[in-house]
Amino acid sequence: MRADRLLSILLLLQNGGKLSSRQLAEKLEVSERTIARDMDALSAAGVPVYAERGSLGGWILAENYRTGLIGMGREEMLALLVTSHGALLGDLGIGRQSLETAHLKLMASSSAAFRRDAEMIRERIHIDGAGWHASDESFEWLAVIQEAVWAERKLSIRYRKTEEAGNEADAEAAASRIVHPLGLVAKRNVWYLVAEDRGELRTFRISRITEAAVLEERFERPPGFFLAAYWERSTAEFKSRLPRYPAELRVAEPRLARLKRERYAKVLRTEPDGPGWVRAEVEFHTLDSACELVLACGREAAVLGPPELRERLRAEAEAVAALYRRC
Repeated sequence: MRADRLLSILLLLQNGGKLSSRQLAEKLEVSERTIARDMDALSAAGVPVYAERGSLGGWILAENYRTGLIGMGREEMLALLVTSHGALLGDLGIGRQSLETAHLKLMASSSAAFRRDAEMIRERIHIDGAGWHASDESFEWLAVIQEAVWAERKLSIRYRKTEEAGNEADAEAAASRIVHPLGLVAKRNVWYLVAEDRGELRTFRISRITEAAVLEERFERPPGFFLAAYWERSTAEFKSRLPRYPAELRVAEPRLARLKRERYAKVLRTEPDGPGWVRAEVEFHTLDSACELVLACGREAAVLGPPELRERLRAEAEAVAALYRRC
């Protein structure tokens, strides 16, 4: 709606200072011509908005002007309370724009000091509540790491790449390094540190950090770094690198719903295959995980292909039958 867009323009200028027509158009997902018309409408309504010409020009509000339209709607409040993760907002029927509008209103109603603190938190903390299964982990060094993130001080850590350092090779993998801590991400109940390590952005699982110490030396944050955007990009890249093992199954309809909720199985396509049954194309991670998940289905799923998975399942079924014959 145009009224919502005009309010968003006001709040963007009030919080961000000077913005060009192009910047406003990108943020609001409209054309620059639409922004020009909106500016005319604001001026006609008595809002003191001015255009500065030149390569460094843009739209600005008169100094000391503040809008009083700060009231938040229920959806905007929910959007702030849930997360900035678009998928979760969509599940509740809340648009991503509600989150942005709520953030703008909150900033516009606050003091300059509060706005600085709020922006610092937004840059350094990201909550991602979607996707992976919960995990029972401890975060002994989280408070120390958080201190380094807030203070923008270098952090000395010792980090192990594996879950358990149970042998000599794993112990050597727990290497010491000095990083620039940029932000913390919580995914379900697992915490991660996003840091710059030798010029590259990296993600460290905090439960695998065995030592941490804040150093006196400060660092500069990379220009244009935005924690939420980095995390979404990093997560997408991680998923794209996961192994894939395609298979075709004949599955009982009640079992199909459970198969769709499995972490290591993705149902790509289905079609009816007789009363109460469907033929499904499923993408597993590996041959081993495919075998394990299909065996868990019992008589409610049969593998149609590939042959190696059928043969593995046949051998496992015969081994189970032999075991029970001996009991």
